[in-house]
Amino acid sequence: MSLRDRGKGGQPSPLPRMVFLALFFLAGVCLGQVLAGRVPREAGRELSEYLQHYVTVEGGVTGGAVLSALVLYLRYPLLAALLGFASIGVVLLPCTALLFGFFLSFSVCCFTAAFGADGVLLALAVFGLRCAVTLPVFFLLAVPAWGSAAALAAMSFGRGRRAAPVTYGKVWWRRLGLCVLVLLLGVCAELFASPWLLRLVLGRVLA
Repeated sequence: MSLRDRGKGGQPSPLPRMVFLALFFLAGVCLGQVLAGRVPREAGRELSEYLQHYVTVEGGVTGGAVLSALVLYLRYPLLAALLGFASIGVVLLPCTALLFGFFLSFSVCCFTAAFGADGVLLALAVFGLRCAVTLPVFFLLAVPAWGSAAALAAMSFGRGRRAAPVTYGKVWWRRLGLCVLVLLLGVCAELFASPWLLRLVLGRVLA
């Protein structure tokens, strides 16, 4: 199969695909809020103890911290890009958006349940920068990937002779490269800025 960019003249608008995936993301957010309300209070105390331990013990940029940040930043966007190369992505990409929204919402709600109004500040300190980077990158990759996966699924189910060949060209790879670069810059910012910001907020909340 030749690798040439799609998305030029005659291609459908990406807006319906974006709305479709965004609805799954929002469904995950709502589900996370519902299930977070069932978390026992003991979990809030455990979270508080963990954060206090983080403030007193964590320091410097370690190999474990780098690996953890890479996983947190790259997992959903790169999974979205990879699913664009398989027909099963037409099903798994909406599921990925759902899981993204669910785990983000569930985590934020756990913070607010444990610390009340201060939990919002803590959630911003922990997830704010990451979400500002990963959310737009995820949708920037997931929307065209879902279109490609849908085209592959159409070909797989016997409509290949009537469907345009699924190709990936310069625009696709430039988009992917730019997104990876943005994610790596986000990882660097996470490693050096987020711990300082979290300690600042924790100093106020846990004082």
